[in-house]
Amino acid sequence: MTKHVPIGNNSFRSYVRQKNRRENWLAVILLRISRRDFGFCLTTLFLFCLGSVLWQFNGGPPKILLDVRYYFGKSFGGDHEHLAPRALPFPSQVMYNRVGKCGSRTVVLLLRILAEKHQFTLISSDIHNKTRLSKREQLNLMKNITIDEPVYINIIRDPIDRFLSNYFFRRFGDWRGEENHLVRTPGMKDNERYLDINTCILESYAECSNPRLFYIIPYFCGQHPQCREPSLWALQKAKENVLEHYLLVGVLEELQDVLLLLERLLPHFFTDVLNIYKSPEYRKLWNLTVTVHKQSPSLEALQVLYQRMEHEYDFYNFIKAQFHLTKRKFGLRSGPHPSQHRSSLREDHVLTMSPQRC
Repeated sequence: MTKHVPIGNNSFRSYVRQKNRRENWLAVILLRISRRDFGFCLTTLFLFCLGSVLWQFNGGPPKILLDVRYYFGKSFGGDHEHLAPRALPFPSQVMYNRVGKCGSRTVVLLLRILAEKHQFTLISSDIHNKTRLSKREQLNLMKNITIDEPVYINIIRDPIDRFLSNYFFRRFGDWRGEENHLVRTPGMKDNERYLDINTCILESYAECSNPRLFYIIPYFCGQHPQCREPSLWALQKAKENVLEHYLLVGVLEELQDVLLLLERLLPHFFTDVLNIYKSPEYRKLWNLTVTVHKQSPSLEALQVLYQRMEHEYDFYNFIKAQFHLTKRKFGLRSGPHPSQHRSSLREDHVLTMSPQRC
């Protein structure tokens, strides 16, 4: 049998006051949290709207968001494809192993101007148009690289456009001097110098056949002997190296977008590069690097070239797809760039460059 002990009036009143006090404090806390959450939501919405406006006006997200994105390897936008984490925003070294006749003289000239403007060291290689280095040459190259792996960048171009630019440049040079081609190819006889491009292609001269046409892929494949021969192995190896080691590989037909991305990805080196490129003073120098006396082959010759450069076009289309993916992640649009030579052969088109480092 239990015995009930009545609670006194004072004790009961104290109990009620404590209970009411706890309930009041709980209500105040909930009210404060509610106001804070509401303010946080409004602030987030305001920042989101402001960021969207900046995204539209600047052609991409603000620079600070890009730095955060590339630091953590995250991606913006609605793309479902995974973007591999890239290098940190501020690398100590950038390697530009330029591909021949893919706009490399344009980029090197810009780098010289930028090196003076931003006070970084530009080291230019004496090795040009050579994809296989001896061990001594490899050791000399490594002397200019620190312990940390450098960030790699490059630019390529439509393979047939690159081939035609190189074919006529070796014979006739550019607007920098009418005689500079004689310095580059002093041993070339007149019958070779004035060889019709259609004859060279259709009659399978060495210059217009494989392995000479297998040119771009070896720059990305590496020093393995199989990288010199047209094969699926070399193609796949080049793609793997691009995904694993390159911060950006652009296409020359969209050079302004390449420069814009480099300015955002590597501001220590490329800040203001697009303004320099568009300046009248630079355009005068750029016009001197245009190859002279270029001619377009016949449709039959173009079809033969395209078949011989199957692996080159596979790699080129892969690079262009990756480049456009990067552009979309930065809020840049990819418009059509029709080829002046092959509008009847295919819808893809891009320009070209050669090996050097910064």
